[in-house]
Amino acid sequence: MPSPHTIIIAEAGVNHNGSVDTAIEMIHRAADAGVDYVKFQTFRAESLVSAYAPQAAYQKENCGGDGTQLTMLRQLELSESDFIRLAEECRRCGIGFMSTPFDMQSIDFLATLDMDYWKIPSGEITNLPYLRRIASKGGRIILSTGMSTLDEVKAAVSTLSDGGIDNKDIYLLHCTTQYPAPLSSVNLLAMNALESLNCAGVGYSDHTQGITIPIAAVACGAVIIEKHFTLDRTMEGPDHKASLEPKELKDMTTAIRDTEIALGSGHKVVTDSERPNIAVARKSIVASRDIKKGEILSDDNLTTKRPGTGLNPMLWDTVTGTQAIREFRRDEQIEI
Repeated sequence: MPSPHTIIIAEAGVNHNGSVDTAIEMIHRAADAGVDYVKFQTFRAESLVSAYAPQAAYQKENCGGDGTQLTMLRQLELSESDFIRLAEECRRCGIGFMSTPFDMQSIDFLATLDMDYWKIPSGEITNLPYLRRIASKGGRIILSTGMSTLDEVKAAVSTLSDGGIDNKDIYLLHCTTQYPAPLSSVNLLAMNALESLNCAGVGYSDHTQGITIPIAAVACGAVIIEKHFTLDRTMEGPDHKASLEPKELKDMTTAIRDTEIALGSGHKVVTDSERPNIAVARKSIVASRDIKKGEILSDDNLTTKRPGTGLNPMLWDTVTGTQAIREFRRDEQIEI
């Protein structure tokens, strides 16, 4: 059975800080890291938040101010022409392009870019008109489920299904929506609950610090991993501090690929690599002292010792009680 291939999404998000040149550099670094996709966020600030929406606590802390979300997001917007350029650069670099839409106009625009997957963020899981618009576009969907109950996830999946999306085209990502997310809130085993919804597969969108938890998620069965990354964690912006830098992104990707190989087929077999060690590590039935021909073989004159090239000790009861077919010196392997 071939090793699974976990889809790894490098979440560039808004860590370009509104610069298309920075976004292009992020594409190059994500491609160098060996991930499958680099993902951005497409929005019009005025369509996403009201003028009165306050920043989240982590946004205030990471951006160093008490402004509104609108003020912050205006500085992080890219234009439609920018996204067309980013999609073209991804194709040139051999990496998949994705972007999460946050408003209706952005959904309609991204539909023209022929993405492999729609990515629905956790914050839109209860947005009925949004879900219906995504479903109307068709295609495969990755749905993040942070801040939601299982019933809310079921309702979102049902909405997408009612809109014409087959459950086998919907992937569910477990997620803890906090930046960074404390380990005590991760609850990787919640992926098992998402599995019960019989969608295409379950993955994990990670907001913890470091690379340990995404690797653990793959070991737990995640088929998609999404992880924020940045060119420099010290940059100003809402998501940089909870993001990986390029070398860490590459380290995570390497570790996930190693984990895939190590997971194997699930069948308990003797591997080719360990087969030569059977004789070295196992034991054979041998004489514990000199034995005369015709002597009865018993617990008193037999023992087990390496190497395992002779009679298997599991034959002990078959051997004991029989007569020695010849003389055996101490430590010599028994023959019957």
